[in-house]
Amino acid sequence: MKIVTLVTTEFRRLTATGLARLALVALMLVPVLYAGLYLWANSDPYGNIKNIPVALVVEDTGSTLDDTAVNYGTQVHDQLIADNSVKWEEATAEQAASGVKNGQYDFVLTLGPDFSKLLTSAGTATPQQAVVQLTTNDTNSFLASSIAATVAEKVRLSISEQVGEAAALQFLNGFATIHDNLSTAVDGANQLVDGTGRAVSGSATLADGSATANTGAQSLASGAATAATGASTLASGAATAATGSATLADGASRLAAGASTLSSGAAASADGASTLASGAAQTNAGAQSLSSGLSALSNGVAGLPADTARLSTGAQQVADGNAALASAADSVTAATQDAADQLPVVRSEIVAGLKTARLTDAQIEEAIAPLDTVGTAITNGSKQAQQLDAQVSKLSDSAAQVAAGTKTLAGAAPGLADGAASAAAGAATLAGGTAQVESGASALADGTQKVADGASTLSSSASQLSAGASTLASGTAQVADGAATLASGNAQLADGASTLAGGTQQLADGSAALASGTAQLNTGAVQLRDGLVSGVDQIPYYTPDQRQTAAATIATPAVVDTDTVTKVTTYGAGMAPFFISLAAWIGIYALFLIIKPLSRRALTAIKAPLRVTAAGWLAPALLGALQMAAVYFVVTVPLGFTVANPALMLLFMVFTSITFVAIIGALNIWLGSVGQFLGLVLMVLQLVTAGGTFPWQTLPGPLAALHHALPMSYAVDGIRQLMYGGDLSLALNDVGVLAIWLLGALAFSMFLARKKTAARTLRDLRPSLIG
Repeated sequence: MKIVTLVTTEFRRLTATGLARLALVALMLVPVLYAGLYLWANSDPYGNIKNIPVALVVEDTGSTLDDTAVNYGTQVHDQLIADNSVKWEEATAEQAASGVKNGQYDFVLTLGPDFSKLLTSAGTATPQQAVVQLTTNDTNSFLASSIAATVAEKVRLSISEQVGEAAALQFLNGFATIHDNLSTAVDGANQLVDGTGRAVSGSATLADGSATANTGAQSLASGAATAATGASTLASGAATAATGSATLADGASRLAAGASTLSSGAAASADGASTLASGAAQTNAGAQSLSSGLSALSNGVAGLPADTARLSTGAQQVADGNAALASAADSVTAATQDAADQLPVVRSEIVAGLKTARLTDAQIEEAIAPLDTVGTAITNGSKQAQQLDAQVSKLSDSAAQVAAGTKTLAGAAPGLADGAASAAAGAATLAGGTAQVESGASALADGTQKVADGASTLSSSASQLSAGASTLASGTAQVADGAATLASGNAQLADGASTLAGGTQQLADGSAALASGTAQLNTGAVQLRDGLVSGVDQIPYYTPDQRQTAAATIATPAVVDTDTVTKVTTYGAGMAPFFISLAAWIGIYALFLIIKPLSRRALTAIKAPLRVTAAGWLAPALLGALQMAAVYFVVTVPLGFTVANPALMLLFMVFTSITFVAIIGALNIWLGSVGQFLGLVLMVLQLVTAGGTFPWQTLPGPLAALHHALPMSYAVDGIRQLMYGGDLSLALNDVGVLAIWLLGALAFSMFLARKKTAARTLRDLRPSLIG
C-alpha cells in the first residue's frame, strides 16, 4: 500500500459522515479563531488607552512667582485635557475616591492645594517637591494600574520639564544680570583707576609743594630770627636816639629863650644910644658869654647830621629787610593757601572714585582719614601763615614809617647845624660890635641895628632849632616805639615762622604718606578692575532667545533618537509571531484528537513502518499547512498586519506546523492518550518559555534553559525575523533547529512504528477509543 493511499484513506475516514466533517472543520478553525480573535482584540490596545476613564482632581489654590499669580494645577489640567491620552474626567476628591473603588474610574490623578506653592519653592532657600498623587485599584485592572504609573510619570516629566525650563531661565537671567552689573562695575573700576591715577599725580604734586613750602618756611624761620635780632638792636639804638633828641630839644628851647631875650635887648639898644652906652660894658660881657655858648652849641650840633644819616640808613635797611620778609611771607601764604584750596578738590575726586567702586561710607571714611588729617594740618598752617603774613606786613609798614622819620630827621639836622653856626658867627660879631661901641655913636647905631638884625635872625633860627629839635624828639620817640613794636612783631614772627616750619614739616610728611597711600589705592583699584574684567569674561552671556533655548535644553538635556533596525507598527503585530506559533501548536494538538498518528491496521497488514509513519505524519501535516495558510490570510488581510517577507513567512509557518505535527504525533505514538496530554503540558511550558511577551532573559534560570531547548522559541524568532524584515540568517538558523526537531521526531516515530510492527497481532485490528 502506497503512502498516498494511506493518506487518502485517512482523509476519507475523517470526512465519512457529516458529523465527522463538522468536527474536522471545527478543529481546523481552532488556530484561526485563536490567533485571529486574540490578535484582533489586542491589535492596538495602546491606541485605545484614551478610552480608559481616569478621574482628575485639581485642588490647587495657586501661588505667586516674581509677584505674578500662577496656578500650575490649572495649567496641568488644561494640558491633560487637551492631550487626551486617557479619558480624563473632572471630579472632586470624594467622587474620585468613590469612583476608583467601585470601578467607575481605573485610577485617580490628584493635584493638591499646595501644588503651585511647592513648585514655586524651587526658587527659594527651602525648596520642596510638589506631589502628583496617583490612586489605583488593582481590582479594576492590574494593567490599568501599570498604565496609570506610566501616565503619572509622563505628567511628572512634563511638569519637571516646564518647571525646570522656568528655573533654568531664571538662573540664566540671573547670570545675565550679574554679567551686566559686573560690566557696570568694570566701568566704575575704570573710573576709579583714572581717579586714583589723578590722585596719585595730585598727591605727588602736593608732596613736592609741601616739601618746597617746608623749605621756604625753614628759610622764613631763619630770616625771622635774624630780623628779630636786628629789630632788637634797632629798638635799643632808637631809644638812645630818643634820649639824645630830648636833650637837644631842651637845649634848643633854652637857646630860643636866650635869643628872644637878645632880640628884646637889641631892640632896646636900638631905642637909645644912652641906654646902650650905659650898658655897653654889660652887653659886651653878655655878648662874650653868648659867643662862647653858641660856639659850644655849634660844636655840639656839628656831628648831628652824620648821626641822623647813619640812623636813617639803618632804619632803611630794616625797612628793606622787613619788605623782603613780607614778600617771602606772601609767597609762603599763597603756597599754603593754594594747597589748602586744592585739598577739597582732591578729596572729592578720591571720594567719588571710592563711591563708584561701591565702597561703603565707613570704608571711604577709613580710606581718606589720613588725607583729612593732612588737610587739617594744611588748613591750620595756612591760617598761621596768613596771621604771620599780616604781622610781617604790619612790621614792614612800621619799619617804613621809622625809615621815613629818620630820613626827615636826617634832612633837618644840617639846617639845625647851619643855624647854630650862624648863631655862633652872629654872637662873635656881636662881641666885636660891643667892643667897638665905645669907639663911636654912629658905630653904635650901626652896631645896634646889626645886633637887632642878628638877634632877630638868631631868634628865628633858635625857634627853628627848637621846632626841629621837638620834631626830632617826637620822631625819635616814634622810632623807638616802632622799633619796640618791630622787635615784638619780629619775635612773634620768629615764633610763627618756627610753628609754620613745624606745620609744613607735618604737611610734607602727611603729603608723602598721602602719596604712598594713593599709590597703594591705585594699585588696589587696578587689581579690582582686572579681577572684575576677568570675572565678566568668565560669566557666559546669552541673548534672551539664546537663554530661552538654553533653558529648554537644560530642562530636557537629552532626547531619545530612536533608530530601529526593524519596526512593528502596532501591539498586535508585535504579539503576532508568538500567537501564530501558539496557534500552530494548538491547531495540531486539536487535529490529533481525531487523526490517528499511525494506522494500526496498516502496520498489521503491510508490515511497512516507514510508509505507515510517513503517511501518519503527512495527513495532519497537510491539514496543518492549510491551517497556517488560513491564519496567514487572517493576519495579513482582515487584521492588516504588514509582512516584510510574505512568501518566506508563509513557508516558515507551514514548516513550523509540520514540525509540531511530527512532535505531537511522536508523543501520541509513544504514549497514546498520555502522550496527547504531554503535548498539552509541553504547550504550557513553551507558552511561558518562548519569549513571546516578555524577553526570555526575564525568565527564571530553569525556564530560560528550556527556552533554548524547546522548538516554539525558534518558531517565534523565525516568524519575527521574516515578518519584521530582520536578519534572514537568523531565520535560517531557526529553520535548522526546527529541522532537527522534525527529523528527530520522525526518527523517533519510525522507531516506535518499527517496534510496534514487530509486536502486532490480529487483536490489534480491533477499534480503540481514539481510532
